[in-house]
Amino acid sequence: MQCCITELRNKDVVNKSTGARLGCVMDIQIDTCKGCVIALVVVGRSKHSGWFGREEVLVRWEDIDVIGDDIILVNNCVFTRPEAPRRRGAMEGLFR
Repeated sequence: MQCCITELRNKDVVNKSTGARLGCVMDIQIDTCKGCVIALVVVGRSKHSGWFGREEVLVRWEDIDVIGDDIILVNNCVFTRPEAPRRRGAMEGLFR
């Protein structure tokens, strides 16, 4: 089966062992030196009622079990994308 990147976007990603929905594919990570896909970037549930964005999960390419027409099944090995260091705002520390 051949697939385009645009066809992967918005597919649901489900953990095969737990049945938990991880979210939808929003992007992929590519190793440009080796010319291969490293991981899928999956955007999941919102953090703190949507005030702080959505949780991002990286699914390594090796952990993908099946890519179907509507859904992607993955094995247990998924990990959360590390948070970027928080920038200090101009008003930070004002209300201490």
